[in-house]
Amino acid sequence: MIDIFNDFYKGKRVLVTGHTGFKGSWLSIWLHELGAEVVGVGLEPYSERDNFVLSGIGGKIKADIRADIRDGKLMKEIFEEYQPEIVFHLAAQPLVRLSYEIPFETYEVNVMGTINVMEAIRCTNSVKVGVMITTDKCYDNNEQLHGYVETDPFGGYDPYSSSKGACEVAIQSWRRSFFNPDDYGKKHTVSLASVRAGNVIGGGDWALDRIIPDCIRALEANRPIEIRSPKAVRPWEHVLEPLSGYMLLAQKMWDSPTEYCEGWNFGPEEESVSTVWEVATELIQYYGCGELKDCSDPNALHEAKLLMLNVNKAKSRLGWNPRLNMQGCMELVSDWYKRYKTENVYSLCVEEINKFLSV
Repeated sequence: MIDIFNDFYKGKRVLVTGHTGFKGSWLSIWLHELGAEVVGVGLEPYSERDNFVLSGIGGKIKADIRADIRDGKLMKEIFEEYQPEIVFHLAAQPLVRLSYEIPFETYEVNVMGTINVMEAIRCTNSVKVGVMITTDKCYDNNEQLHGYVETDPFGGYDPYSSSKGACEVAIQSWRRSFFNPDDYGKKHTVSLASVRAGNVIGGGDWALDRIIPDCIRALEANRPIEIRSPKAVRPWEHVLEPLSGYMLLAQKMWDSPTEYCEGWNFGPEEESVSTVWEVATELIQYYGCGELKDCSDPNALHEAKLLMLNVNKAKSRLGWNPRLNMQGCMELVSDWYKRYKTENVYSLCVEEINKFLSV
């Protein structure tokens, strides 16, 4: 495994919430390959075809724990038992359309769940770094033509987006109240940051109402791919892009605890900001077959039509840069879905991480 972090993660005790999910499984594989002692805390995986299940990462890491982040007492007990040094909090209800059906649960998981994790961090002296993952949809989206910067106001139209905006407000409050950088070394020894990624795509995602899983399900069933919002513009990026940013940020926070404890955007270059229709077209090209069908519904639930991120801060202060353009991203995505049925998925993921790092 190529190691761009120079052995930083080797032997580190790292707790990942949401490790059974799409992004969490990839992060757990990467950390495990770097020699970290990974403790995963999450719900049952969504399906038997999820990257978490097929890769078998649950059987390789130090601990694979089924737990609900809404249980604050249990979170504190898990932290107390495993004494993590670094925490990546990814567990969430991540779907916009589902949030219209379960708004209360969406807020419970995303806001109170995050607070429970921060309280567990506060009660566990071993934790030095907490990276709290939210979303690009945390910003109050007025569908502006330029990317959102980290200081733009939080908000959200739908329950999912607004819950993530509320999440950011809570993280900001806990950082000021309990993990204030001015008090570092006196009242606490925690560096806490929040990170916001664009629309993340990659192998092993089977969630409903996401463009890539919807495409693959249609392709495997020999059906046309139905596109409900063909003109919606999003900052698409391969899952390894933001994960590389989160891991680099955690390393920087460990080395300089008071310099990096704030909000960060991790998105693609502007030329990779594309419409849903363009992304599906690229997938078909690399997958080798398929056709698209415009299924726009004027009465559909509200979803933002335009959303972009400005990542200049991560570039200038962290030295992080997106590695893949849209073509490189879609090549990796289609590669995973073409090979997952016949190959060792853990090895496939490691191969893709190495390919990504070689760009």
